[in-house]
Amino acid sequence: MATRYYISLPDPARARGNDPELAFRAQGAEAFASELQDALRGDALFERWRARQEDPDAVDPALGATDAGATVSGTQDDLQVALVVTTALPSSVLRQRLGLLAGGGWQLRDVTSA
Repeated sequence: MATRYYISLPDPARARGNDPELAFRAQGAEAFASELQDALRGDALFERWRARQEDPDAVDPALGATDAGATVSGTQDDLQVALVVTTALPSSVLRQRLGLLAGGGWQLRDVTSA
C-alpha cells in the first residue's frame, strides 16, 4: 500500500545533508524531486552511505529497500520547495534518505494514503 508524503524544503539552499558526497546537489524544485525519486527507486545512495560506515556489514539491510514505482514531484512555492512523494517504502527508509540528502532542512507537512 502506497503512502503520499507532503514534504517542504523551507530554505532549499540549506537543504543539504552533512556529507557533501551524499547530499542534494539540486538547485530547483524539479531537480530536488528527481534526486529524491532516484534515491527511493534505486539503492545507489544507500550503498554509498553504507560503504562509509565503520562496519558496512552491520547496517540493517532493511534500510536498503527500494520502490521502483516511487514518484516524487516538486514545485516552487514562493521561496520554498514543495515535494509530493508517493511510495510503498516504510517511513523510516524515507526519513533516512531525506536525512542523507537534505540533513535537517526538510519538514513533513502531511501524510495520506495514496
